[in-house]
Amino acid sequence: MLRKQIEILMHERQSLLDATGAAAVFIASLDSARLPKSAHQAAKLLARLLNSLPEETLRDALEKVNTKLVHR
Repeated sequence: MLRKQIEILMHERQSLLDATGAAAVFIASLDSARLPKSAHQAAKLLARLLNSLPEETLRDALEKVNTKLVHR
């Protein structure tokens, strides 16, 4: 039972790393001057949350998403 729970948590972590990496790449590629005013607050919040992540976690997330982008 514990093994199954660990497997579930590891799968969730991988999914969160995918989403985090994609969000980081998305934010980095945005041109804030062309972003609609209605989206500025959400973009700032997302950028702040990404910047607050531990460096190792963000690095893992970016490596994961870059690997997927390269293999497409």
